[in-house]
Amino acid sequence: MVDHVSVGLLGLGTVGSGVVRMIDSNREELQHRVGCPVYIEKILVQDIQKERLVSIKEDWLTQKPEDVLENTGIHVVIEVMGGIELAREYITLALKNKKHVITANKDLMALHGAELLQVANENGCDLFYEASVAGGIPIIRSLVDGLASDRITKIMGIVNGTTNYILTKMDKQKRNYEEVLKEAQSLGYAESDPTSDVEGIDAARKMAILSTLGFSMHIHLDDVNVSGISKVTQEDIEYARQFGYTLKLIGNAKKDNGKVEISVEPTMLPDSHPLASVNDEYNAVYVYGESVGETMFFGPGAGQLPTATSVVSDLVAVVKNMRLGVNGKNAVGPQFSKQLKEQSEIQGKFFYRLHLKDEAGAFSAITSLFALHEISLEKLIQSPVNSTGFAEVVIVTHGTNKNQNNKVYNLLKDSDVVQEIKSHYRVEGA
Repeated sequence: MVDHVSVGLLGLGTVGSGVVRMIDSNREELQHRVGCPVYIEKILVQDIQKERLVSIKEDWLTQKPEDVLENTGIHVVIEVMGGIELAREYITLALKNKKHVITANKDLMALHGAELLQVANENGCDLFYEASVAGGIPIIRSLVDGLASDRITKIMGIVNGTTNYILTKMDKQKRNYEEVLKEAQSLGYAESDPTSDVEGIDAARKMAILSTLGFSMHIHLDDVNVSGISKVTQEDIEYARQFGYTLKLIGNAKKDNGKVEISVEPTMLPDSHPLASVNDEYNAVYVYGESVGETMFFGPGAGQLPTATSVVSDLVAVVKNMRLGVNGKNAVGPQFSKQLKEQSEIQGKFFYRLHLKDEAGAFSAITSLFALHEISLEKLIQSPVNSTGFAEVVIVTHGTNKNQNNKVYNLLKDSDVVQEIKSHYRVEGA
């Protein structure tokens, strides 16, 4: 049984500094929980002379990866450097050197998680990644352990704080997308290049990880249908409000009869839905189980200390496994082969905002297209013709399948009476 645990870090940025701070300030609590002292041995950095916002010992820092990855005195490696290929290389080497690994790297785990978990299994090592999804919310451990006895049928959530902040400000303060994006960047909620966040890629990676765990099948990033919020307008949000909806970027994963659908897209939620009240940079994940019913996990989705909390929680789990001698024995491969739903098997309601030409029969022409494909209309607003000579028609359909909806969308796009499809979103049922 080990009498102490030494930790090596790859990276000392925002999250890495938070990890160092928590291990240092919570030293006595950690020792009490795991039964032995936990020490930091080495930290890989790019610039040793850089001024730090956290107190560290000079001999902790190194610019040589081997000082961490090949150091026989280090038991656990924590990867908080980010990126994909170099992180993948370092984690693989650490595992092959029989070191347990903790990572906060969602991009890496979404793309190469299955491969790295296999390497961990082959070498009798733990590979934990709680911090890769939803910051301080313990959603991965909840799926793997807390809900392990249940069959998960749906995972639905707000898993990107940047986009939730932007949509919240657009909704509550009636401001446009570009203005709020600049504010989010100035506050550090959005990167200088916000593409990964605002186009839904970051959320899609997280949903791929959650779906793999929740449904016990390998879900790849390419299996997620993705669209972002960059085209959301104040008009869309106003119409959503009129209909009793709130517009959010929602990750949605659903399993029916062994087949799954996974998407990330702007979605109109009924105001009564618990996720509709999740605002600003907060995240929340709604999980449906056959036995437990509905559960929701809510909290800060990012930030130094919330994310560091998840990392250090994984460290506690690794050390407990070390003292019990059960490292590398908790990994269970997917139970089911992947089966994705066909478009005709994906059900939903849909929102349309159309600009029609001001001519006789235009309105009946578009409603007939919906009727042709047996899609009935639940809600409808027709605004007066404006000075440009076009009328605005807003529609929410009743439930239909995505294949039928796509056919109507294409017919509307090619219709002589439709000047433009201004907006098109999924609508979540009450």
